[in-house]
Amino acid sequence: MRTIAIGDIHGGYKALLQLLDRINIKGDDHLIFLGDYVDGWSQSVEVIDFLINFKKERKENGHLEPVYLMGNHDELLLNYFKTNQKNNSWLQHGGQITVDKYKAKEPTTINKHVEFLEKHLLPYFEKDNNGFFHAGFHNLKGPKFEYYSNITYWDRSLWELALCLNPELSVENERYPDRLKLYNEIFIGHTPTTRLDSFSPINAANVWNIDTGAAYKGPLTAICIEDKTVWQSDPVHTFYPNEKGRN
Repeated sequence: MRTIAIGDIHGGYKALLQLLDRINIKGDDHLIFLGDYVDGWSQSVEVIDFLINFKKERKENGHLEPVYLMGNHDELLLNYFKTNQKNNSWLQHGGQITVDKYKAKEPTTINKHVEFLEKHLLPYFEKDNNGFFHAGFHNLKGPKFEYYSNITYWDRSLWELALCLNPELSVENERYPDRLKLYNEIFIGHTPTTRLDSFSPINAANVWNIDTGAAYKGPLTAICIEDKTVWQSDPVHTFYPNEKGRN
C-alpha cells in the first residue's frame, strides 16, 4: 500500500487527470489531497465533481477511500456560498473565475458542492505519526490545541520555521522547535515552492512542501510518503493556453 499526498489543484482539472494517470492508482493506495481544489484555472466545478465521484467510486469498488483536506480557498468558496460575501482579495487571487463558473450551474450542483465543502473536508489528517495539512499548525502542542480550527489551512509559520531552521541543529538540542518534534514527517501545500524558484517539492527539516505552483506556471505534484517518489503533471498553464490562472 502506498500513501500518496497530492498538492494544490486550483481548478486544474485536466492536470489532475493526467497526474492520476501517471501515478497509476491502485485499489489499496491511500490518497490524501491537501486542499485548495478551486480558484485559478477555469475548471474548479469539474474538480469538485471529480472528487465527489472519485470517493464514491472508490467506496463502491471496495478500494481505500481518499482523504480530502480543507484549503483556505475552499473555505473562501464555502463562505461565499453560505453568505454571498465576496472577499475582494479572494476574487483577485482566483476566486472571480470560480464565481463566474458557478453562476452557470444549476442549484442541485451547487448544493451538492456546498455539502462536500462543508461536511467532507478535514482540517488536517494524521497517519503513521505523519501529519498532513494544507498550511501547517501553530500551537506548540499540536493542531488539536489550536484555538481557531482554520489555522491549519491558513497559517504559514510552520513552513517559515522549517526553512529558517539550521540544518545542523540536532533534534535533541533544547533549541530545536517543539512543533517539529510532534511528527515524523509533515506534508503541506499552501505556499508555492515557485517562490523559491523551484517547480519541485522542497524538504526543509521534516516538512515537505508539495505545492509546486499549479495555480501559476508550475505542475501539479504528488509524492509517495513511503519512498518519496514524485509524480508531476505537465505545467498546468499549458492545459489552459487562453487563461491567466493566478499569474
